[in-house]
Amino acid sequence: MRTANSGEPAGASTLARPADGGIEMGSEQMEMRKRQMSAAQETSDSLPGQHGVGNQGSNTCCFCWCCCCSCSCFTVRNQEERPRGASHELRREDFPTCEESPTPTLEEVNTWAQSFDKLMLTPAGRNAFREFLRTEFSEENMLFWMACEELKKEANKNIIDEKARIIYEEYISILSPKEVSLDSRVREVINRNMVEPSQHIFDDAQLQIYTLMHRDSYPRFMNSTVYKDLLQSLSEKSVEA
Repeated sequence: MRTANSGEPAGASTLARPADGGIEMGSEQMEMRKRQMSAAQETSDSLPGQHGVGNQGSNTCCFCWCCCCSCSCFTVRNQEERPRGASHELRREDFPTCEESPTPTLEEVNTWAQSFDKLMLTPAGRNAFREFLRTEFSEENMLFWMACEELKKEANKNIIDEKARIIYEEYISILSPKEVSLDSRVREVINRNMVEPSQHIFDDAQLQIYTLMHRDSYPRFMNSTVYKDLLQSLSEKSVEA
């Protein structure tokens, strides 16, 4: 059907107008998106420790419990409060991966067979157990436990915040190759508390990993060559003396 005046099919002009409006709306959305990206770029460039990095800092979230890596609230907050270089300094110096300890005595090594608690009580016991965990590709459990012990010693709020963030990135984040095995309840509690972490934020997780090592790894350690060779070596030295 054609209109009386234009000779065009009825409704043709009506259909054309929404299409034009759609194009106009799309242009507005694209322009708005460009402004948002430009603002994000300026924010990223103005943050300390981010020169030369571009927009990477604003798009990466170190607390990826949302599994999307697009949220930036915690990342921006951390970048505004402290230089990123400080975190690298803490990584190197404040989380020892090996404890200094004298050579254990035969008596001490024999006590490790009595209980897991006695094994974990001394640096020599933890080092021997960590060496065994490395052979099973689960050394991160001991490293996480040790990092939690270090965190508990801190009293400075800024250092606690930074160490908690590092521990989260290293052992809690699903993106980390060193992620430890925790149940969803413990993870949810940690995620909520990361807004204002304390030195005890990982206590439940640390206990869960301690229990895992006790029940799963400790029995195998007692039957491993790592323990048996050490025991035999000390026994032979004792006889020679």
